[in-house]
Amino acid sequence: MDGRRPPDPGGKGIVTVYEHLLQVRERRGAGLMVLLDPDRHDIEVIERRALEAQKAGCDALLIGSSLLTTSNFDEVVQRTKQSVDVPVVLFPGGVQQLSAHADAVLFLSLLSGRNPQYLIGDHVQAAPIVQKMGLEAIPTGYILVESGSVSTVQYISATSPIPREKLDIAIAHALAGEYLGVKLIYLEGGSGARWSVPEDMIQAVRDSVSLPIIVGGGIRSPEEAHEKIKAGADWVVVGNVLEKQPPGSSLMKEIAGAVHSA
Repeated sequence: MDGRRPPDPGGKGIVTVYEHLLQVRERRGAGLMVLLDPDRHDIEVIERRALEAQKAGCDALLIGSSLLTTSNFDEVVQRTKQSVDVPVVLFPGGVQQLSAHADAVLFLSLLSGRNPQYLIGDHVQAAPIVQKMGLEAIPTGYILVESGSVSTVQYISATSPIPREKLDIAIAHALAGEYLGVKLIYLEGGSGARWSVPEDMIQAVRDSVSLPIIVGGGIRSPEEAHEKIKAGADWVVVGNVLEKQPPGSSLMKEIAGAVHSA
């Protein structure tokens, strides 16, 4: 198959990654993404976790880091892609986190912040590279939500998250993203979040925009993942909690089941 596009689950030929995500939502009601951070593990562990995630029922893999310190990012993406059949999507914290071996890249705009680097600066640098690599770019409105601790993305981006109780502010940012033309809204508590994005905020955004909604950060149990989907999330992202599990743990499979049953 084309290295940048997954097979159509419905058997109708080749589709874009974005179309694949929409099809998963239609077929399964919701989807699970597993985030792999190259800064946290060596390449062999990343490969093993990617394969475990696929076997457990995850629908796509994200690869990225808020602060990339590893020097073999491209190799990590290449070997991960060779290990699995599910889409491998870049979740970049900066321009240096691009690889032609991925199926697509979330072209993130940090809507909740006011730092021009993450609103347009990095995008201008990245766009020609993405084009030359032939990567599918999925415009994504990234909204950081207060999580009870200072997340790495909050510190690195020098931006303030939206307060958990300010539903109107979250709605306004999501609507702005939709009117600007993004294709996904990503509500994020941040890596290692103490609290996940609250269900009432997810519901408020769901009621206000027509775009698919991704929710990540601080989701640690099948029950919590299930509640995010019931509140209106189309996709749930988990990462940190899985890194703490021993090989052979059933938690990933349980979370996938909870997401798909919601």
